[in-house]
Amino acid sequence: MSDEADVERRSSSQIASITLLNYPVPLSPPLPPVSKQIELSRAMSAASKSSLFTLSRGDVVYEDEWLIAVNKPQGVYCENVLSSAPSALAQSSQSDELTQGFEASRPELHLANRLDRDTSGVMVITKSHKVASKLVKAFTDHKVKKTYIARCIGSAPKWEKITIKSAHGRSKFGAWRVYAASDVGRALPGGSVVRNMETSFEVLSINGKGRLKEVSEFRKDERNTIVVEEKAVKEDIATKDEILVRAYPRSGRTHQIRLHCQYLGISILGDVKYEGVYEWKGTTYDAHQLHAESLSFEHPVTGLEILLRAPLPLWANQALEHSLNPATS
Repeated sequence: MSDEADVERRSSSQIASITLLNYPVPLSPPLPPVSKQIELSRAMSAASKSSLFTLSRGDVVYEDEWLIAVNKPQGVYCENVLSSAPSALAQSSQSDELTQGFEASRPELHLANRLDRDTSGVMVITKSHKVASKLVKAFTDHKVKKTYIARCIGSAPKWEKITIKSAHGRSKFGAWRVYAASDVGRALPGGSVVRNMETSFEVLSINGKGRLKEVSEFRKDERNTIVVEEKAVKEDIATKDEILVRAYPRSGRTHQIRLHCQYLGISILGDVKYEGVYEWKGTTYDAHQLHAESLSFEHPVTGLEILLRAPLPLWANQALEHSLNPATS
């Protein structure tokens, strides 16, 4: 190798090292080793369950001539919900003649939003390309207001409401992580870029004591806002509490609520990727307990404000069962 080539090689190596050192450092921990096998098992189980899944009229929470909203079950892939939607639409026909008409003019179904495999809740399917493009743009532009319900395990928070602002991106190992808010815009391994991420939370109940408040506009209080710039300091407390929270994501990042719950020290029950316990009070959980409760947006055709809500899952109702009795609230 010539001296010139050797100098060029060493120079390239140095540049690569400098570039690597300039990558932002994630503030949330890497995936726990135990999560790999558990997630693989869950994925295989979900694949089997999804292949047998059939959407029924009972899963439909709203329908008009342009879109259909459904309550996606836990442990089912979005694609399988979409592929089974035509059968649910056909079930709304009351006669063979109407069914034949439906088959002849089968709508062009598209997913307007997606949910994680184990996240249940409201999901919107549009019936035409044109409506799909409008609604997807509304999601992309953060014009759709969303609420989620999460059952978490950790130390009971000292706050009733809080907003957390951070950055979001994929680490060099491909896992989604929390980054400092000041890292927004910086490059990451693989060519992606760190993006902003913001979620507001309100506590609904702690250890079954509380109440299910009506969904309303969350009013941020800058005095109760965390702007993430360093790793979270978590209290090492032996006694853990069960906390039911409502989340208001103001951006639409992958695993956003799960990551922010982890950062706040109240990881979602069953969420093994983000430090959530999967064994709790003698029960082993095969999925995380997160539910897409509601979506509100301007209808892409009529322009009217529309609110879509999915019924709460059994686990959420169980977490609130004590609050249903006024004497224990």
